[in-house]
Parts: sequence; C-alpha cells; structure tokens
Amino acid sequence: MPGFNFFEAAELPVPAISPERARAIAAEHFGLDARVSSLGSQQDANFLLSNPAGEPLGVLKIANPVFGRAELEAQDAAATFIAAGEGIRTAANIALPGVAAIAELDGAGTGPVLHARIISYLSGGTLSGDGYLRPAQIAGLGDLAGRSCRALAAFDHPGADRVLQWDLRHGMRTVELLTAHINDAHRREAVSAAASAAWRVVVGLAEDLPIQVIHGDITGDNVVCGVNAMPDGVIDFGDLMRSWTVAELAVTVAALLRHQGSEPATTVAAIRAFHAVRPLGPAEIDALWPLVVLRAAVLVVSGIHQSAIDADNDHVVSALDHEWRIFQQANAIPVEVMTAQIRHALGVTRMREQPAPAAPLIGDLQPGTIARIDLSAESDAMDGGIWLQPGGEDRLAESAIRAGARAAITIFGQPRLTRSAILSPDSPASVATGVQLWLAAPLVVSAPWAGTVDSTVPGELLLVGAAATVTIAGALRPAGVALSTVEAGAELAIVDGPLWVQVRRHGPGADGSAEVPRFVRPEYAAGWLDLVSDPGVLLGLPAEPGSTEDGDLLRQRRSRAFAQVQEHYYDDPPRIERGWREHLVDTDGRSYLDMVNNVAILGHGNPEVADAAARQWRRLNTNSRFNYGSVVALSERLAATLPDPLDTVFLVNSGSEADDLALRLAMATTGRHDIVAVAEAYHGWTYATDAISTSVADNPNALSTRPSWVHTVPSPNAYRGRYRGAAASRYAPEAVAFIERCVADGHPPAAFICEPFYGNAGGMALPDGYLRAVYAAVRTAGGLAIADEVQVGYGRTGRWFWAFEQQDVVPDIVCIAKAMGNGQPLGAVITTREIADAYRSQGYFFSSAGGSPVSCVVGLTVLDVLQRDGLQQNALSVGDHLRARINALAQRHPLIGTVHGSGLYLGVELVRDRATLEPAVAETTAICERMRELGVIVQPTGDRQNVLKMKPPMCITRASADFFVDMLERVLRTGW
Repeated sequence: MPGFNFFEAAELPVPAISPERARAIAAEHFGLDARVSSLGSQQDANFLLSNPAGEPLGVLKIANPVFGRAELEAQDAAATFIAAGEGIRTAANIALPGVAAIAELDGAGTGPVLHARIISYLSGGTLSGDGYLRPAQIAGLGDLAGRSCRALAAFDHPGADRVLQWDLRHGMRTVELLTAHINDAHRREAVSAAASAAWRVVVGLAEDLPIQVIHGDITGDNVVCGVNAMPDGVIDFGDLMRSWTVAELAVTVAALLRHQGSEPATTVAAIRAFHAVRPLGPAEIDALWPLVVLRAAVLVVSGIHQSAIDADNDHVVSALDHEWRIFQQANAIPVEVMTAQIRHALGVTRMREQPAPAAPLIGDLQPGTIARIDLSAESDAMDGGIWLQPGGEDRLAESAIRAGARAAITIFGQPRLTRSAILSPDSPASVATGVQLWLAAPLVVSAPWAGTVDSTVPGELLLVGAAATVTIAGALRPAGVALSTVEAGAELAIVDGPLWVQVRRHGPGADGSAEVPRFVRPEYAAGWLDLVSDPGVLLGLPAEPGSTEDGDLLRQRRSRAFAQVQEHYYDDPPRIERGWREHLVDTDGRSYLDMVNNVAILGHGNPEVADAAARQWRRLNTNSRFNYGSVVALSERLAATLPDPLDTVFLVNSGSEADDLALRLAMATTGRHDIVAVAEAYHGWTYATDAISTSVADNPNALSTRPSWVHTVPSPNAYRGRYRGAAASRYAPEAVAFIERCVADGHPPAAFICEPFYGNAGGMALPDGYLRAVYAAVRTAGGLAIADEVQVGYGRTGRWFWAFEQQDVVPDIVCIAKAMGNGQPLGAVITTREIADAYRSQGYFFSSAGGSPVSCVVGLTVLDVLQRDGLQQNALSVGDHLRARINALAQRHPLIGTVHGSGLYLGVELVRDRATLEPAVAETTAICERMRELGVIVQPTGDRQNVLKMKPPMCITRASADFFVDMLERVLRTGW
C-alpha cells in the first residue's frame, strides 16, 4: 500500500488532543498512570509522560492521521536499526509488555483513526532554539547525521516509501505549490528565484546522487546531548523517508543557520564531520549547498502554510522568524562560492589553469621594473601602526616608485593588514580578489586577449574573452577609439593614476558573470578566489600564492618541534603575527582585543621601545660585568621608585629568576632554608620557585611534590576562602600563629613571600592589614619579607605604583619583571645594601642577559613612556570604568559572581550559584572560546579556572574596555 503523499493531502494540522485526553490514552491503551505535559510538534501530537516523582516514563506520540501504520513501523524499525548499528542513542518504541506497540484510537465515527505509541525518553536535553552552538557541537551534529546515514544505508522498509514535502527530491514542487502563501511580494520573489536557481544545479546532478532511507530531520530540535552538551542521540523519526543521502546533511546544515553566531562558514565543521564518517562523492559536494538553499526555501513556504492552517500551534508560529533567517543565511554567499569553499575544506579542490594572456596588459612595463607591495601582517612595511593610517597603501606605493620602480603592485589573494578593523566582532573583508597598480607615468593599457569591451560604467572597462573577463577600474582615459569587439593587443585606454585589476575565470562554476567583490572575508576566500586568477600574470609577473601558511599546518609543525607541555591558547588558535597597542592581529588581518598580555605594559609594537632596542643593538650588547651607563641609570631609576631602605638592585631575565634570587638572598642573609608561602599562589618555573608555588592550575602535582622546607598559610581569599567578607580579617592572626608554630617546631622561616594582590584569585586585594601583621611576625622570627610584584607592580593597580603600598608596608625584598621590559626579557630584585651584600656567602651573582645594555635601555624607555603617557592614571580610570560596567552586567547575569582587583589587574569570577559559589569551570573555558570568535583574547585563571583574567596592556582605551564588556554581554545573552 503506497504511503502518504503530501501533494494529495497538502494539509497536516496537528491532531487536536488535549492533555486530559492524552492522560486517558496513556492509561487506557498502555496501562500508564502518568502526569502529562504537552510538547511542540509540526505535525504530530506529543506529550511527555512522567511518574508522580516527575521522572520521565516516555513520550506519548499520537501520529497525524494521514500517516499509516506501515510508516510508523518503519520509523520504529529505523530507530532500533541505527542504535544497533552505530551505538547512537535513539528514541524507539518502548513496546510495553501485554499491550499493542501501536495503539489504534477509534474515532467513534467523528474523525479518522489515530495511532499512538510510547517512545522512549532520552535524557540530556536538545539543542533547540537559536542559541549559540560551539564548533564542537556543530561538528557533533554533522557526525550524527553521517553515522545515521552510514547505518541506514543498509536499512529498508516499505513504510519509508512516501512523498513528503520535506523530501528535497520534491523540493521545487513544494515551493511552487506553497509560495503563494507568502504575502510579502519581495520575500515571495526572493524565495522563488533562489529555489529555482538551486534546483537548476541539482537537476543536472540528480542522476549521480545516491538514494537511501534517511532520518530526514537531524537538527537541534531532534538530537539529545550527553557529556559537555555534545549531541549523541537522535529522536523524532517522523520524517523518515527514502531520498538523496546528501539531503540528510543539507537538512542539518540549514538548521544550523538559525543559531546565534552561525553563518555559512561555521557550518563547514558539520560538513567535514559528516564527510569523515560517510564520504561525499563529487556530485554530492556540488549539490550540497544548492540543497541547503532549497531546504531553506521549503522551510519558509511550509512554515507560512502550516501557520495558516494551524494558527494555534505555537511551535509552528514561533519558528517563522528562524526559518526566514535560515533562508537569508543560506543565500548570503553565492552557491558557486560556497561549493568551492566546501571543496577546499574537504581537500577535494580542483586544479584551475591560469588564463594566459595573448598580449601584455601594459606592453611598456617590464616585470623587473614592478615592485611588489607586501601588505600582510608579516610585512616590515606595516611596522609602526601604518596599517591603521588612511592612505597607507598609496604612501607605500609612492615610496617604491621614488626608489626607482616604474610601477608598484599589490599581491593577489593576500589578506591585507590595511583592511583590518579594530574593535569589531566580525572578521574583515581583507582578502584581495584582484590587484591594485600604481604607475610612475601614464601608460597604455591593451587587451590581453580578444574579446568584447564594455565601457558603459565611467572609469571602468570590462574585457570579456573566451577564458576570462578582466575588469580595469580607476584613472582611465580613452585611447581615442570606439570600443566594442577587439583583438589581443588593441589599445584600450591610457592609465593616468591608480588602477584596480581583477580577472574572473570562465568555465564550470564560474562563467564570468558573477559579481566578485574586491575584498572578501577570509572565511570565504577559498571560494571566491576559485572564481578569479592573479592579474599580475597579465603584466608578465609570476603568479603569487598570496596567503600565509595555514594556522592549522603551523600548529602541526609546532607540535612536532616544540615541547607540547608549552601549551597554546584556544582549541583552534589563530596565527598571530602582529600586535599594536592593546590589539593583536592574525595573518588573515583579523584584529583581537588583548585582555591578557600584562607583559606588554606599553602595548604591542611600541615604536619607542623598538627604536631604543635597535639603536642599542647597533652600538653594543654585552653583560653587566662591563662598565656602561645604562645599567647604572636603570638601577638608579628603579631604586628611586621605592621607599627607603630599598636602594640596591639586581637585574635578571625573568620573574622566575627574580623570585628565585629573592629566596637565595633570604637564605643567605638568615642562614635558614625554610620558606613560608601562600597557598594557591604561583611564583615561577625554576626549581625553587616551583617548590613554593602551590597553584594546581600551573602544576597539578604542586601539593604532593612540595618539599619539606616549604610551609604554606591558607590563601587569604575573602570571596570563597574559609573566611569571607568582614571575617577575612581572621586570616592574618592565623598566618601569624602559623609562623610562630614554625619557629616553635624548629623551622624558623628565612622569608615569607606573597603577591601583594592575590594574582591566582584574579587580582584580589589582600585583607586590610594582612601584610602588616605577617611581615611583623616573620621579622620577629628573624626572617625577611618578600613582595612578589612580578605581575602587579609598575602602576598596574592604578592607585599605587607598587601594590604593597596598599597594605602600608615596606618589604625587605621586591621582585619585578614582566612590565619592566614591555616584552624584553628583563626583571629585577630590589633590596637593601645589607641583604645584597649577604649574597657574598654564596659566591657571586651573574645573569647573562640580566642588565645587558639592550635590556637596560629598553627598561629606561619603558619607565619614560610609562610616566610621560600617564599609564598608571590610565590604569585607574579605564580600570574603574571597566569594573563598573562589569558590575552592572552582573546585575543581569548571575553567572558573574564578583569582580576582583584594582586598576587593570582584574578578575571576573564566574559561578554557577552565588550562594554555594560552585565554580563555573566549563562555562569559563567556553566563554573564552566564544569571546575569541568575537575578537577578544581572554583566558581563565585560578586554581579552579573559573576567573576571567583581565590584565591588558596599560595603554588600553575606554573604547576598548567598552568593547570587551559589550562582547561579554553578547556571549552571556546569546550563549557559549
């Protein structure tokens, strides 16, 4: 018996079953006394059944009466088949003992017979709605669709042979039938045109598209999630049908386009994952995006039609806006471009020949006289922030011509740094699909091949040849002849200024008629560049690759040569090759706001630091055992920033070396080896500093490997520690008592070391009076007080140049690094003359690069710029603004527990519950990943990895701070 045929029924209103009747059906036909709650559906009536404790018993599914028993049996059989073949969780018929697996509900002469089943309930929740999906979740949907198809390739059932509006083999027919229901004429025309164009492509490929039984609707609504909200189960087999295999993937991809942050490029992760488990054939690859467009059109017309006949169905009506977004996104990129992009992503790109000129574009211009202008992130010409200055490209070209070149030309296909946009959540259209050309003197442009000329647009010529179309735009003067059909070498115009030249290929997938933007976003560059070729060839130049090595390939090389314990940020890190002030830029020209690089206190690419270092490198770089002025000048400047009696300076390479030296100074001065440190703190990577670092985030074995000479006091965390709020004043007396016990036990400390702001907690201020009490106790015991200012010194807190000033104390030893050199390896230990001289008992001290002339000159320059540009005050004003905005955001988003710190040494602690303070660990990591997608570099910190670390370059502007908060608000609102 033939199954359902949509084109004969046309209307599928959901069966009118009330919750009360559903409860009665569950009891009468399945022996279940259950609570009932309604579930949304496009065409069936679905109800969740629960026991008195609220535990799910299953889903009562009452099928639309147009579907026969055989179709329902096919759905149940397919669910079981997939689960057995692929281990995928599926919602199958429970088939309770003693009752029919499919119950017939008698219409009692008032309506059609209905069929009811109890389908298993799968725990985990779905990916319904339009919330953001992580790349891993997107890939997970593609993987599920692929595995489902792989399993069902061996499945057959007569109930799968039916004609559904969702079968994309009938997609155009569905659109033609239902388009009239779209009242908006513009939308109606857009849907009809897009569907028709897509269908023309599919029809030409149809004979080569494999057919099998497919689920037909593996979307966010119809999957359930397991660990880490990853989709691992499939529900609702109501659209089971025999159709093109690739249609399953098209349905999944189209559904992804409704989600926040999704666009055609983001769906490629699903396509890759599908292809990995069920490889796509050439025809399927070419048909995929046209089928996505067709599916989007079907969704729009079907949704509007269904809402007209079932106006009370909230599930249908609420989806209309989402369906229109899917259609818009599916058509945002031309089909031929997305198809080429997909081929590239799957590694099945086709070789395209470069259209060869029969005559040079400019005969009087020899290749050796043409200068290439490199506008990439790795170009030396981009130093000093020139890429942010208007007209930078023109100035570089003019410079090349002044240097003797007869012409200057940009590089085809190159992501241009000059196209970058700072403080933007979107990647820029940075990749050039043509070239710009500057000439030293006017020259004649000739036809590189025979063809037809179109000069109807002022300042633009199009030469359409057999193999390609060349577009020439800019300062053109007609050559004095009427132009229509020309031979190769014919004079077209005189160039009297800058030109834009683009060559569009003809042939499969590129007929030369498509409008190709001058610049395209990197996510789609492979697709657009498949339609064009390098115009430099028309000038006799060799074709240029234009792009830098892919970031994924570089990461693979890194993993082979670079010790993998030296981890990288992010799951899919961008390739960062340039920085400027508080911004980092990748090789695609994408700019990111840097919220974590506390080393670059003056900002990235600071020209004064670079110039100072370069000058000194040209003069001298040696070690501090020679007598030169800069080592003295820097030491004097450092000592002058500190209170008496801190007047003696050691210069070192790093913070780890500074802290290590401080420990050795304390041990040499006191003749002891025991050290008191604070729990959950980090001090460095040397043997000694690792020993006193008890942060399990930095070393998971920190607590179990701590040597006997290290003694720790509890972390004075006033937010989540043992004592909170006002009670945090109790930490100091306990620390004092601990030190006294160490003395009584025969372990008097050589020193107590502590960050004056508690860095591992996200920059938390210590309780008032904490250091005053503890410093007094350790000194009474004969030990020294060490302030680890490696991260927090140099005015980062805004209110104080040195963070220990907040506690109204003076340490015996101060350690500093990071900010001192703005990225140059440079650190210092500042102490008293007496303590410094005590080191003589250990021999002499020497650091190869510590205090070198280059490092000292850099250190002096940093202090100069820091003071001149008022960066401590900037840290205070921007930091207070940033903190206030995040606190305001916390009023709307309870995930924000609190904001720690001062100035530009801040931490946003994320919690799942403000009462229990359960750390939001997974959420913090996911938020950081999502923030990177929106153009912000931020990372987790702390032992629980639930604090957003905010220690940006101190030159950060208020606009940048606002951008950070705006993007954080977007993530908290739309998902991560």
